[in-house]
Amino acid sequence: MATFTFNLPDIGEGIAEAEIVAMHVKIGDRIEEDSRIADMMTDKATVEMESPVSGTVTKVAGVEGDVIAIGSMLVEIEIEGESSDAGAEPVTETAPQPKPETIEVETPKAPPVEESAAVVATPAPAPAAPKAAAAPAPTPAHGSAKVLASPVVRQRARDLGIDLAKVRPTEGTRIRHADLDAYLNYGGTRSGPGRAADEEIRVIGMRKRIAQNMAESKRNIPHFTYVEEIDVTAMEDMRSQMNAGRGDRPKLTALPILIAAICKTLRDYPMLNARYDDEANVVTRSGAVHLGIATQTDAGLMVPVLRGAECLSVWDMASEIARLADAARSGKAKSEELSGSTLTLTSLGPLGGIATTPVINRPEVAIIGPNKIVERPMVVDGQVVIRKMMNLSISCDHRVVDGYDAASFVQALKRRIETPIYIFAD
Repeated sequence: MATFTFNLPDIGEGIAEAEIVAMHVKIGDRIEEDSRIADMMTDKATVEMESPVSGTVTKVAGVEGDVIAIGSMLVEIEIEGESSDAGAEPVTETAPQPKPETIEVETPKAPPVEESAAVVATPAPAPAAPKAAAAPAPTPAHGSAKVLASPVVRQRARDLGIDLAKVRPTEGTRIRHADLDAYLNYGGTRSGPGRAADEEIRVIGMRKRIAQNMAESKRNIPHFTYVEEIDVTAMEDMRSQMNAGRGDRPKLTALPILIAAICKTLRDYPMLNARYDDEANVVTRSGAVHLGIATQTDAGLMVPVLRGAECLSVWDMASEIARLADAARSGKAKSEELSGSTLTLTSLGPLGGIATTPVINRPEVAIIGPNKIVERPMVVDGQVVIRKMMNLSISCDHRVVDGYDAASFVQALKRRIETPIYIFAD
């Protein structure tokens, strides 16, 4: 017999480590060539690892959530040597390069976002996974409602003998690995009549990245937020007229028009369309507007990038925003579509509230947050009239952007939005 060592290969330029977000094998498993071993998450993408050999797994590097360094052992596989002699030393080989894939999201530069390097961990070999004897045997689900879960979660549930219909999701309607863990921890039952059990959910994968990014941003950036109300009545009237004559072009929301106004206004305020390398003390002002669009997904907040937004028509923006959002939510967004933004826009749409204090997408220096549009009585020329109003928030890095500059930018943006002909004619 011989031993094949699958070392975690280089899976991206500058990547020093990766997190195990799904381990598909355990000690004692018999696997075939090209079998899926693990899913490893880097800063921006999830990469699938496949076995180049057939054999029996004898060692694994860790469990979901563990971070391992590039070049370290991921799994060891016992293979049958062609002519191995008794007592011969095991043969150690290394794995070939994996095939990178697009992000796999169990359904979110939030968020996702520029990442700081996580601490390199050298995990101890994981013990053999115990049989889930405490889990109840599967029983038919009540009703015929489809249980939402990714293929990876479904396979793990089958391996553990868990009926997914009995597992209660903690977020939304989709069952995740953490929900299976909570189910096993409490024997698949509640702690008492009418009393829900406490649940411990391990923070891994995209949610872990988001948590790290937000903490790094608040820890390193002195934020300040400025909020102004804007009368968007004229802009909304214009949008209605544009949609009425759009033909076969996509229907416009307020977002592409707001982005067009932002791009025009940034020409006079380049300090906001920038990235700050606080280690080198260098601010890079971008000539192009690569706008991050914060998008909510089942895995968390992700930030696909609308590249060269200043060169796009509002119709092209609408199509590209829809494409990027769909790619992020379906897990098909490419790594390059989730990095390189120079300014981020985050909107909760109808949930936008009165005002927000958004967290900057480091290493950018500003983030803009339009809030929901509401009809309110306003005094115009001494008369009380109903107007469509929207509050707009901007958070800035006070090391780079002065309060005066941020306020001046928002006031210039307000004038452009309230007289929307200047969005296109200026």
